[in-house]
Amino acid sequence: MRFATAEIDGAEVCGVIEEPFFHPFEDGVDLLEVLRSGELVAAGKRAVSRAGMPLDSVRLRAPLRPPTIRDFVAFEEHVEGVARAVSGTGVAPEWYAAPTFYFTNPYAIAGPFDEVARPPGCRVLDFELEVAAVVGRGGHDLGPERAPEHIAGYTILNDWSARDLQSAEMKVGLGPAKGKDFASTLGPSLVTADELEPYRDADGFLRLEMRVAVNGEVIGRDLLSNMGWPFEDLLAYASRGAEVRPGDVLGSGTCGNGGCLAELWGRPDRADPPALEPGDEVEMTVEGIGTLRNRVVEGAELPPVRPATARPRDRER
Repeated sequence: MRFATAEIDGAEVCGVIEEPFFHPFEDGVDLLEVLRSGELVAAGKRAVSRAGMPLDSVRLRAPLRPPTIRDFVAFEEHVEGVARAVSGTGVAPEWYAAPTFYFTNPYAIAGPFDEVARPPGCRVLDFELEVAAVVGRGGHDLGPERAPEHIAGYTILNDWSARDLQSAEMKVGLGPAKGKDFASTLGPSLVTADELEPYRDADGFLRLEMRVAVNGEVIGRDLLSNMGWPFEDLLAYASRGAEVRPGDVLGSGTCGNGGCLAELWGRPDRADPPALEPGDEVEMTVEGIGTLRNRVVEGAELPPVRPATARPRDRER
């Protein structure tokens, strides 16, 4: 099944896509509530049993508002390219030891066809093509063998990045902050895990084609199966000594071969395409899931950030 959220008469309504129709859930029920109830498939069957409306008559929004977003960095080729672009180095040995992730902002979710504003102070805006797993059942200390039953499905994630802000703040040693704080696109729908099982290869990876284009020109393409770890391992690691809950999102990290501009900037033979500008349209397509299409617009112009004030380090009043 394919679960989605649509804007209808100014309100967000969740339901099931069964092309060419959109079948809404009962009034007031959203996708996160259904995930938490453990009745996702049953709710979907009830929805498709009722009359739907033409899919092209509604505007799709982000399929859900996740309580948390862990974004991994599971593609070696992406790490290679960005490391070359930023510091001229290679992949850190620690990358191979465990699937690293960071938490990003769950309040900054954009829909699959929304405009995305360039954040204040940013002049080097980038996209990042990813697939995300959505947790369906919560758990703690889940092993990879148990993880499949805890994944409800998959969606596309564009982890937008303000590269100039990110580069400056990561020198402090904490990781990305405002460089990743402003927008993450999810959509166009949540495709249940069973629909993508035919794409699973002999090693347990989902062999899905991924493609990103800017203003109609294809910039990058890759296979999701080039991840260093399958999603089951990412979920197991996320739950290691911690709890995962329904609706939590686990991003794959950016794919290789042009999954973002920063990776291309790290290649010795090129320094293009340029950073995104207002008016640019970014389109991402993942086999078996669908397409996102977001246009960049200018964001707010705010005063410069005030620098730290030098303090005398007195120890007594």
